[in-house]
Amino acid sequence: MKEDIKYEAAFAEIQTIVHRMENDELDIDQMSEQLKRAQQLIKLCKDKLNKTDEEIKRILAEDK
Repeated sequence: MKEDIKYEAAFAEIQTIVHRMENDELDIDQMSEQLKRAQQLIKLCKDKLNKTDEEIKRILAEDK
């Protein structure tokens, strides 16, 4: 999944999906679809966090 979505937007969408699941707002078909979407968004967020962490470490290493 290669998606051009900002971290904040992805995180907000995850929160919305979790909220809908917790409040039984999804039928079984929607739940499966939304769970898959949440998994994709979580991976995207993790990737962005890891990339940012690596960039920060690189920048800090350059200053030494």
